[in-house]
Amino acid sequence: MHDPRVDELAKQLVGYSTSLKRGEKILIDLYDVPDSIGIALIRAARKKGGVPLLRVNQSRLTREMLYGASDDQYKLVSKHLMAEMKDVDAYIAVRGSHNIAESSDVPAASMKLAMKHLRPVLDRRVKKTKWCVLRWPTPSMAQQAGMSTEAFEDFYFRVCLVNYKSLVPAANALKRLMDKTDLVEIKGPGTDLRFSIKDIPAVASAGNCNIPDGEVFTSPVKDSVEGVLSYNAPTIYQGIPFDSVKLTFEKGKIVKAESPGKNREINKILDSDKGARYIGEFALGYNNEIHHPMRDILFDEKIGGSFHFTPGQAYEEADNGNRSQVHWDMVCIQRKDYGGGEIRFDGKLVRKDGVFLPKALAKLNP
Repeated sequence: MHDPRVDELAKQLVGYSTSLKRGEKILIDLYDVPDSIGIALIRAARKKGGVPLLRVNQSRLTREMLYGASDDQYKLVSKHLMAEMKDVDAYIAVRGSHNIAESSDVPAASMKLAMKHLRPVLDRRVKKTKWCVLRWPTPSMAQQAGMSTEAFEDFYFRVCLVNYKSLVPAANALKRLMDKTDLVEIKGPGTDLRFSIKDIPAVASAGNCNIPDGEVFTSPVKDSVEGVLSYNAPTIYQGIPFDSVKLTFEKGKIVKAESPGKNREINKILDSDKGARYIGEFALGYNNEIHHPMRDILFDEKIGGSFHFTPGQAYEEADNGNRSQVHWDMVCIQRKDYGGGEIRFDGKLVRKDGVFLPKALAKLNP
């Protein structure tokens, strides 16, 4: 039986998230997802008068390509993907996963080589298209979240179909507050962090890029980060799971990185290039339909009452000049049930235990 929520989601992605206009070309990029969402997206694009293009991927085949990656191979792959990206106005990727660790045994050198060639394609997509990326609910994701398949699907459509438009005024108010801020101070269990965001624009994201959405992000001044940060949400990067990550900063640089039983692995990732040990993004999450982490960053970074602090590449919209092939969103939840915490902007308490205090931001609270 067809689920009408699939059609509702496709309509939102095409009509609101990418704002597709008549005559515009849109690339629909599918990874291990059912035909139903692809069909719904194609139909939604045509209904708007757009021209849909389709790419279908399988994670096991992608892993095989990566495993034996060569320079000539990924130069050619990048060339073809770039030509395709240059010929479209919009991009929607729907990514399923039967096994979140599918690429965990890909040699680090092969992954690094492939990412070097694929980074320009990603940059082109982010900078030059109207884009939106989302996961697709699978039994493996439900298992990750500790939920039944049916309960997780209900959760998935609930968080993806939030009325994002209604949150735009409060998200923009938070953006304006961040734009006026110089010093940020964050305190909580195992965390005492300070940095500047002066003169780096903030971006309010409310359903127009990643789904589920709900964050306002900027970047720290590259060499301003000082102190220690203990993340309390589990994370996964390049197919490797990490828990209880703790980073120590001096003059903006990560001088010590720890994760129980994974110190070698985390430092290997952070040694990928010079920019990987500096921070490229600071963001506050406000999707209050998402409460707990599940090692899926498109969900975890939006958790209500959370923030993420990201080693690696900065986004163009909030650019602090850091360049890296790494962009690793790691999350700290500051609600009371996760130990609480405080965030101050220029000495003023802005959020306590995950709750925004200024009246203009009240809509972003539970």
